[in-house]
Amino acid sequence: MKGSGLPHCLFLAVFYLFWTPSAGLKTLHLGSCMISTDLQQMQSTFSEIRDSVQAKDEIIDLRILRKTESLQDMKPADQCCLLRHILRLYLDTVFKNYLTSDHHIRRKISSLANSFLTVKKDLRLCHAHMTCPCGEEAMKKYSQILNHFKELKPHEVVVKALGELDILLQWMEKTR
Repeated sequence: MKGSGLPHCLFLAVFYLFWTPSAGLKTLHLGSCMISTDLQQMQSTFSEIRDSVQAKDEIIDLRILRKTESLQDMKPADQCCLLRHILRLYLDTVFKNYLTSDHHIRRKISSLANSFLTVKKDLRLCHAHMTCPCGEEAMKKYSQILNHFKELKPHEVVVKALGELDILLQWMEKTR
């Protein structure tokens, strides 16, 4: 009879894990694609490095992720496609190429990259199931972002894009 308590405890532990909602977990509604992510954790991580990153940004007259041009006023289905492309751009270009000797900042950037990778994988599944189509509007806005990338030197664009991560996170928050 002594061993009969263990299965009951395991059952309760599993039940608690599955039925207790995570405080920071949010559902992004991107057309017919819905994904859950911890935006609160991403925003918190970015806020820890924001000042350090933005202090390195010497170009104040250019915005890559312009709030009005690039991200706002989009159909939800196009938001899915645009976010998928932006995440790939951040993963392939920004996070990989940001140089700093500060170990704390490198760890935080790695954490953000891992969070982005998780969201990107979920978006890839939506794309594979035809719930994340790429319309003309999404591709036009993504081209605008790429054009802004091309206006800067590689190091400058990495610093600028990382410093504007709060714009992207705020936009993602609004898709809930």
